[in-house]
Amino acid sequence: MNAPDNLPARSRVVHDHLAAAGVDSAIVVLPDSARTAALAAAAIGCEVGAIGNSLVLVADGEPVLVMTSGAHRVDFGVLARSIGADSVAMAPADVVREATGQAIGGVAPVGHPTRLRTYLDEDLRGFAQVWTAGGTPHTVMPLTFAQLESLTGGETIRVA
Repeated sequence: MNAPDNLPARSRVVHDHLAAAGVDSAIVVLPDSARTAALAAAAIGCEVGAIGNSLVLVADGEPVLVMTSGAHRVDFGVLARSIGADSVAMAPADVVREATGQAIGGVAPVGHPTRLRTYLDEDLRGFAQVWTAGGTPHTVMPLTFAQLESLTGGETIRVA
C-alpha cells in the first residue's frame, strides 16, 4: 500500500512503517498545527485524554519515547521509578530530531531511524481509539491501544 501523495515526507515514512506492520490506519492532515493535546483534540473532536502525546525524554543519558495521555502531565519522579532510571529529563530538540527524524510536536510512535525504548501511559488503555502524531505537527492518526503496544513494543507503565 503506497502512501497518499498529499502526506508530508515524514508522514509517508510513518505510513510505510504502519503498512509494513500490517496496520491499516489513515494519517490525517489537519489544516492547523496540532502541537498540543488540546489543539489536537479540538481539531479531531475527541477527548483530550485520547491524545497520545509522544514525549522524547532522556533517561540516564539515553533517549526514550513516552506515549502519555493528553489529559495529564508526566511526573518525572513517578516515571523514573516506573522505568528504573536515576534521572529523567526532556530531550533537547536536536536529540528529538536525531532519535526520531521528526520535529517536536509531531513525533509519531513509529517511523524512527532506529527503534526507541518506548513506554506507554497506562491511562491510554481506557480509550477505544488513541490519536497520535503522524510524523509532523499537522498530521495525526488513530490507533487502538493494542496496535500502539504492538507497533512500539512499548511497556505499559504509570507516568503520573
